[in-house]
Amino acid sequence: MFQLSPQGKEKVLAELKRYESRQSAVLPALYIAQAENKGYISPEVIKELSRVMELPEANINEVCTFYTMYNKEPIGNHHVQVCRTLSCMLNGAKELSEHICSQLGTHLGQKTKDGKFTVTEVECLGSCGTAPMMQIGDKYYENLTHESAMNIIRSLK
Repeated sequence: MFQLSPQGKEKVLAELKRYESRQSAVLPALYIAQAENKGYISPEVIKELSRVMELPEANINEVCTFYTMYNKEPIGNHHVQVCRTLSCMLNGAKELSEHICSQLGTHLGQKTKDGKFTVTEVECLGSCGTAPMMQIGDKYYENLTHESAMNIIRSLK
């Protein structure tokens, strides 16, 4: 059973005070809870946020399932997110994702056998002029080639 830490609960309650509507605090609350739950949102996390925020579970779940930045399954230590929107796709993002998965021996959305990496495709990461790009953690990498992407990933092992 997931329960927010006292600090996590305090942060969620602080977010609730920032907005006129409780619903407006769902995005930051999900981030807080995801960080406390090893990087993903489980049904137990939704229940806990519902209890703490005094909102129906459905209201929290609809936000969680809409956005790609909330992980619905456990992820590896490093979450490799490859942009899949138009500019990146036209510049080889699909092939880049396939190459990364092939090199890591995994499939999109699955953890590597060693649990170190999860590769996903996400919506726009905001770097259309420097496509293709990926995000790992809070760092962004642009103008990627198969080789440059794998060099970055190898440096994280």
